Amino acid sequence: MSELLMPFQFAFMQNAFLICAIVAIPTALLSCFLVLKGWALMGDAVSHAILPGVVLAYVAGLPLVLGAFAAGMFTALATGFLSRNSRVKQDTVMGIVFSGMFGLGIVIYTQIDTAMHLDHILFGNMLGVGAQDLWTAGIISLFVTAALLLSWKDLLLHAFDPAQARVSGLPVGLLHYGLLALLSLTIVATLTATGLILAVGLLIAPGAIGFLVTRSFGHMLVVACFACLVSMLSGTYLSVFLDSAPAPTIVLILTALFGLAFARRLWLTRRATQMG
Repeated sequence: MSELLMPFQFAFMQNAFLICAIVAIPTALLSCFLVLKGWALMGDAVSHAILPGVVLAYVAGLPLVLGAFAAGMFTALATGFLSRNSRVKQDTVMGIVFSGMFGLGIVIYTQIDTAMHLDHILFGNMLGVGAQDLWTAGIISLFVTAALLLSWKDLLLHAFDPAQARVSGLPVGLLHYGLLALLSLTIVATLTATGLILAVGLLIAPGAIGFLVTRSFGHMLVVACFACLVSMLSGTYLSVFLDSAPAPTIVLILTALFGLAFARRLWLTRRATQMG
């Protein structure tokens, strides 16, 4: 029993569990809207594209949050502008923009003399979470969660039918760019926990699991939050005994849960077909 409780005895593990609980809810809620809207690639694009903003903020001595948010919003706005003013499809534009921004970040990083480890930015440093990281993630998570819960009906209509949302008098432009702003902020909140590359797992998998398991959006939100919270806490806990990094362990657990949800949906569909 003492060995099983061993991870909870260290301060750095307590901080790791705490930041998991902080970022699990906003990432899960946001993932539901991204899945319904078909913005999986957008989450991937923004998560990669904030690298140059993080590096430039470090060089300028500014908070990394400011650089990451500015780069994320620039990526989102540039993607929207290019897709509206060209015949190229949005997914193609996103692929070009995020790969270009990611490459720019790598080039800038290699040209400066810095003690900042790129691995911590790309893959997270959950076991090195400090008080400032917890406060930053907590404030952002609280804001994102409140914004999503207060406007979920408008965002849901915008995700399903933007034309109907416009006819209904909803501020479609504000909802569109507001959701992108929340996406950028959420990625900033998860920067320390999972890094840029693995953040997309938290932004897509919980919503996909909820989508497969439930039939109503309210239940989808609940299932996504539960799956994300359980995966983050259990992944961090198991990483101690597996001698692995917490972030990839979390993503593997989310992937396994998605596989189970998909298998369950196939079984239910086949059973309904046979009974019918």
